Amino acid sequence: MTARVCHIITKLELGGAQQNTLYTVAHLDRRRFEPVLIAGSEGLLVEESRRIGLRSHYLPDLDRSLAPHKDLPALIGLARLLRAERPDIVHTHSSKAGILGRWAALLAGVPHIVHSIHGYGFHDGQPAVLRSLLVALERVTARCATSAFVAVSDANLRAGVEMGLFEEDRVALIRSGIELSAFHPSESRTGAFTNNGHPVTIGMVACLKPQKAPVDFVRAAALVVAASGGAGRVRFVLAGDGEQRPEVERAIREHKLEGVFELLGWRRDIPDLLRSFDILVHTSRWEGLPRVFPEAMATGLPIVATRVDGAPEAIEDGVTGYLVRAGDIEGLADRTLRLIADPELRRRMGAAALRRTAPWDIDEMVRRQERLYEALLSGRARQGVARVSQREA
Repeated sequence: MTARVCHIITKLELGGAQQNTLYTVAHLDRRRFEPVLIAGSEGLLVEESRRIGLRSHYLPDLDRSLAPHKDLPALIGLARLLRAERPDIVHTHSSKAGILGRWAALLAGVPHIVHSIHGYGFHDGQPAVLRSLLVALERVTARCATSAFVAVSDANLRAGVEMGLFEEDRVALIRSGIELSAFHPSESRTGAFTNNGHPVTIGMVACLKPQKAPVDFVRAAALVVAASGGAGRVRFVLAGDGEQRPEVERAIREHKLEGVFELLGWRRDIPDLLRSFDILVHTSRWEGLPRVFPEAMATGLPIVATRVDGAPEAIEDGVTGYLVRAGDIEGLADRTLRLIADPELRRRMGAAALRRTAPWDIDEMVRRQERLYEALLSGRARQGVARVSQREA
């Protein structure tokens, strides 16, 4: 007999949490599990989710932003839907779907509720009152409406324990995986983006939203171009789109980078795109652990990134790349300039990164989730958490 597992997520944008959720529901062992997807009705991945060929529901009110006029209808709609579906397990992803989905599952009488932490919805940049409210909401939801947690980074796991969101034996570390073979650097480097004669291409792949701080990338690019003596030695590429695109475009104009900085919009050919880069830069202010880190590592790229949350678990400072504090534009530029000036250093760091990709195998990610589900269904949740957690790997 198969167990029905409902995965709940908000906007199906082109992000790591969304891509991994779709991969999971598409690759769960159908002999043991019957996956169901519940998601918001917007996003570039909606059509891809329809092609997977499983029962799916798209709710317009299931939106990522805080919107009380939508949140209550979304909660009611989710609870009704879950009563009709009668899943054995509900698995929610990220903050907004995590709150609404877990309370809806509790109201619907779902016996097992799992929540994946892809970074938290609260952070130090928020007003203190709002942050305290969100932490309190996470805490009460964890206690009342969660059987087990999955964290994509050890930093998020430890932060949750320290804040009293959950006990350590209720959360498993399961890395957010990628298809490692798709990114191997020995594949062809043609097609995605040509260097057009520029010897070093510095790229970033991210949604253009405040969390990712894409304007910081533009500002760092301006410092690098100035220190490099002009645009002849470098080119910058930013793949992604989102609410901060106007700010990014304005910053490109203000820093007079039109001839050296290319804004690509959303891209689906990420393996080819990364193979056209020489350096990956990532400027996030807070994170779980970005999927693009293992993707770049599997491509053999050195990474310059901000030292936030799970970043040090992927990037060893000075060995596979460089880490600087969030918002340190000068630090980002300085480390990027070091790599531009030293091709052998780029090669050495990229090779070291490539050797460290095994924990991010996406099929192993799915198998670990399956073992967690089986432990929940057999009444051995806490033993299952310990058995699947990559803290033991």
